[in-house]
Amino acid sequence: FDRITRLAKAMFNVPIALVSLVDEDRQWFKSSCGLSGVAETPRDHAFCAHAILNDDLFVVPDALQDERFADNPLVVGAPNVRFYAGYPLKTPMLNGDGSQVTLGSLCVIDSKPRDLRLE
Repeated sequence: FDRITRLAKAMFNVPIALVSLVDEDRQWFKSSCGLSGVAETPRDHAFCAHAILNDDLFVVPDALQDERFADNPLVVGAPNVRFYAGYPLKTPMLNGDGSQVTLGSLCVIDSKPRDLRLE
């Protein structure tokens, strides 16, 4: 997992890349590149908790301009998240209803706003 986060950090030229796992109450980091001293956050602060609700890439170009995140402690304080892009990580096995189980996300984070379409 650490190779994946190092590669994502380098490919997108961001200060932080994470593989996060999300449970009922928290997100915790299976791999972290560029975010030291933090092993988990409450789920209600987690951008990844939003990413896992999608089947595709979830992007927040500027968290300060997004009403869902503008007052988030991770935005108004360290690590000062402005840009977030996360892709849901799903198991290959299926639930009883035939859907995949979403475990967490691979994400990249920057402290400045970004637009992936321009990169």
